[in-house]
Amino acid sequence: MPNNPFETREPHLVENGRTRTQSLITASMLYDLVGCPHRVTMDLFGNTAERDNVSPFVQLLWDRGTVFEEQVVANIGEPFVDLSKYAGVENEQRTLEAMNRGEPLIYGGRITASDLLGVPDLLRKDGAGYIAGDIKSGAGEEGASDEGEGKPKKHYAMQLALYTDILEQLGRSTGRRGFIWDIHGKEVPYDFMVMYGVKNPRRLWDDYQECLGEARDIASRVAETLPAYSSGTCKNCVWYTACIKSLEAANDLTLIPELGRSKREVMIGRIGSIRELAEINPADFITKGKTVFAGIGPPTLEKLHARAKLLTAENGKPYLRAPVALPVADIELFFDIEVDPMRDVCYLHGFVERRGGANESERFVAFFADATTPAAEERAFAEAWHYMQAAQPCAIYYYSKYERTIYRKLRQKYPHVCTEAEIEELFDPTRSVDLYFDVVLKATEWPTRDFSIKTLAKHLGFTWRDSHPSGAASIEWFHRWVETGDPATRQRILDYNEDDCRATRVLLDAIRRLPIELQR
Repeated sequence: MPNNPFETREPHLVENGRTRTQSLITASMLYDLVGCPHRVTMDLFGNTAERDNVSPFVQLLWDRGTVFEEQVVANIGEPFVDLSKYAGVENEQRTLEAMNRGEPLIYGGRITASDLLGVPDLLRKDGAGYIAGDIKSGAGEEGASDEGEGKPKKHYAMQLALYTDILEQLGRSTGRRGFIWDIHGKEVPYDFMVMYGVKNPRRLWDDYQECLGEARDIASRVAETLPAYSSGTCKNCVWYTACIKSLEAANDLTLIPELGRSKREVMIGRIGSIRELAEINPADFITKGKTVFAGIGPPTLEKLHARAKLLTAENGKPYLRAPVALPVADIELFFDIEVDPMRDVCYLHGFVERRGGANESERFVAFFADATTPAAEERAFAEAWHYMQAAQPCAIYYYSKYERTIYRKLRQKYPHVCTEAEIEELFDPTRSVDLYFDVVLKATEWPTRDFSIKTLAKHLGFTWRDSHPSGAASIEWFHRWVETGDPATRQRILDYNEDDCRATRVLLDAIRRLPIELQR
């Protein structure tokens, strides 16, 4: 059963060093397809010898997802039929029998129709039929915030839609609807027939039909997929090493920052590699203020062309596309937080403090939540807040909007620590700078495949003390520390956070030295 953000897989069969599954289309297949169609190809037909080991973080997600599902099921509070101990054909038969009896709630069933296989966590009686639901150890909606409601997560929706499709074919559905029981204890309804908007009459059911067709084409080898690089999703995939090797050999366009799969698909008929893009004259592809590439305007094409030239240059160097104004202060704070999204706790606020621009003055200051309780989280937040206030006037540097977003949420959870106005004043751009969105993306170019802090700082010669540094790894270490109380694990988290803060300082200093090249 799917029980975690990365989803478990249907069992694989091994033949001649390659993997295959039956030609049935599964919910986990559609989940993967939303993020990366090539993942579906690799899971079906890839060489198992090329798979990376599952990372400790992904294993943690699986384990935590299983525990969460067990907790939810144990506290359902209403009668249900538990079929989770049965497998295969026996499970499917018992599921049909339970629906024939009109059982109000079925857990762990299995349903099939035509070439579709579904293993929904829940089937709930609804009128004369059933609707399907899944238990997720993540939020049930995407983009939900205090400023407005979220929207259905497409990868969740595709799974629920597949279950609904099967129920329809079995004559058991009472409507194209489903639901998610999420990490916050909410039941989030999914209506597949609601239009996205007046100007966009498309529905989730239309997306499902498109995904289903694509999955069938991949499974039958009618459609061939290509790997595509994404700094946000690739690194936790078991096919990461194999795909990167293939992308580098092909000099693939997606190795250019902000040139993803969709842009590559509209360009690849005319421009097939980074080298080819570097050699073009963008004007040759622009007519009447538009490019020949749908969805790519002239400024974007010119930017991607410049990046291709930089990546293919023999000794490409980073540069500024425009001047940047950075605050000047005697005290500089380089700020980074660590959050466990599964426990919904901010467990570390870290700062590298520098005075007078002298690196020898640097010191690391950290505020660690020594428990996963609200009281411990509030204490760490309050101590970090008071530290930043005591350092005023100062300049604060961080990398991405995450810190600001989390601090706004923390203020709402613990309103007596500070006011909303004080949070907004702290993150005023005249005193606090998001180096990623406000500087790197807007005004710089780098001869790298992405603009993550890890990539840029390593390009500048900075090294992390840990051999596998990442925010995902920090979450896994924190979980291990919560379970064991091991002081060495706690120190590993602190060292990683300190290195992240110091990497931000290294990047800032490099940006201040970059030459300005307004045109290339």
